[in-house]
Amino acid sequence: MNTGKTLILGIGNELMSDDGVGVKAALLLAEKTKQMDGISCLDGGTLGHLLVGYIEASDNLIVVDAAQMLARPGEVKVFENEDMDRFLTTNPNRSVHEVGLSDLMGMALLGDHLPRRRALIAIQPQNTDSGMELSAPVLQSLPLVCAKALELVESWRGSMTL
Repeated sequence: MNTGKTLILGIGNELMSDDGVGVKAALLLAEKTKQMDGISCLDGGTLGHLLVGYIEASDNLIVVDAAQMLARPGEVKVFENEDMDRFLTTNPNRSVHEVGLSDLMGMALLGDHLPRRRALIAIQPQNTDSGMELSAPVLQSLPLVCAKALELVESWRGSMTL
């Protein structure tokens, strides 16, 4: 069954402790999905505007990123399709990146290339100060983050028709 191209995009700055959780998750997911057709994982780091082309070329998009959600550190929330759009537009400065995810999604929408299925897996950071290590609660959330991403991929595959 052809489900189109699915991009799992991890964004964040690995030099700012928990902000790097998206990148670390993308690297783990690359290993877990390497035998799956149509799935690619990208360490988007802090590439900013350069990521819009990857987003526009995808039929399905899963973004993993640290986000300020006023939740307990390490808490994971999944926002799909319109819920993702709403989350990003209600407070576009939830990310510490120079170019936020809301900016990238807005560019894709303007170009009429917004992925038809999209989700944000958001992780509440504890610490975004300078440092290479994830805090304990965020590190402990990585298996759940990966499981949520794989659940999305499978549910999207199951809902596709020929």
